[in-house]
Amino acid sequence: MAPNDEFIREVDDEYRRDRVAQIWKRYNGAIIGVLVLLVAAVGAWRYWEHYQETRAQADAVRYDDALRLARESGKDQEAQAAFEALAKDADGYALLARFRLAADLGKDGAESGASAYDALANDAKVPGLWQDLARVRAAWLRSDTAEPAAIRPALERIATPSNPWRHSARELLGLSGLKANDMDFAGRWFDQIAADRETPAGLRQRLEIYTAIVAGGPVQVTQ
Repeated sequence: MAPNDEFIREVDDEYRRDRVAQIWKRYNGAIIGVLVLLVAAVGAWRYWEHYQETRAQADAVRYDDALRLARESGKDQEAQAAFEALAKDADGYALLARFRLAADLGKDGAESGASAYDALANDAKVPGLWQDLARVRAAWLRSDTAEPAAIRPALERIATPSNPWRHSARELLGLSGLKANDMDFAGRWFDQIAADRETPAGLRQRLEIYTAIVAGGPVQVTQ
């Protein structure tokens, strides 16, 4: 390296050190403040992560306890109270608890359970995927008592090729056709079930019975 180059490099280094010293002298308070805030923010985030993990673990234990109560004879009311508490304040398990409560209500009375599922389906805070599941569950509970046409609109929106609950929706739609003695309507939905490669095996087995009923034609009602 030439002497001039070495001299210029030393001058540049000295200049940079001098500039850094000036900047530190002028802004050291602000720099320290930013570093403190950064450390505090990282610490707060770590604490929040730990809090969330701890709470999720506690809620999981509470949910398991509620399930255990539900399985024990004579503990139905205690189980329901446990699920209701989870539905109110357990972030990760609130939705599961609400679905479980709706299912339990459905055992006592179809319309009570269906109304609970309606509340889930109409709750804007519930993700759309789970709103659709609630609509299917409500339709199942009403399938024996409601007019077939009454449950169809919600199910038809779910029975699309991309919806994961389409299999249940199509089955219910087909059954609504059988109930209404409308074999053409029933057959159209059963055909969609048959054509879907992802139709579950259990549904395909039931489909054999459904298609046999459709092939038999409308039932003649005699008095």
